[in-house]
Amino acid sequence: MRTLTIALALAVAGCAATTTERLRLPPLATVEQVDLQRYLGTWYEIAAYPQRFQRGCTATTASYSLRDDGDVEVVNRCRDGSPLGPERIARGRARVVDRTTGAKLEVSFFWPFWGDYWIIDLDPEYHWAVVGHPGRDYLWILSRTPALSDETWAELLERLTAQGFEVDRLQRTRHQ
Repeated sequence: MRTLTIALALAVAGCAATTTERLRLPPLATVEQVDLQRYLGTWYEIAAYPQRFQRGCTATTASYSLRDDGDVEVVNRCRDGSPLGPERIARGRARVVDRTTGAKLEVSFFWPFWGDYWIIDLDPEYHWAVVGHPGRDYLWILSRTPALSDETWAELLERLTAQGFEVDRLQRTRHQ
């Protein structure tokens, strides 16, 4: 009986409409080109849609480095409860799935499961980036520094709203 209940729950979850489907939004667009070498390094999470796997996280960063096999090593770090709390680390890997633009990747923290990681906005100098999911149910605003200017923040929110994201769901990430 328990197995049947779990199978039914998974089937229902698989049928749940994404934000894109629910709001009948056009397909999510990515940036035209990403230079993976410039994208590598450490990014600070500025804001994100709340996710169960990030509950309690502050001072969140994501570090990307090239692996010998051409994939990307992903190391996410956060502090539990406060910027001085104990560190939590999640290690995973990413692979580029759209070799033409480099903007569509998949990330896995638990093999064999992969999730879409689409770069949907990117500063020409790689000072900040916005990562989303084609269903618009995940969203992260990243920066090379722990803060963005008010002007940049306002511009990003305006562009995200135009792309159909519910910006009121964003939660700012505390770094201090």
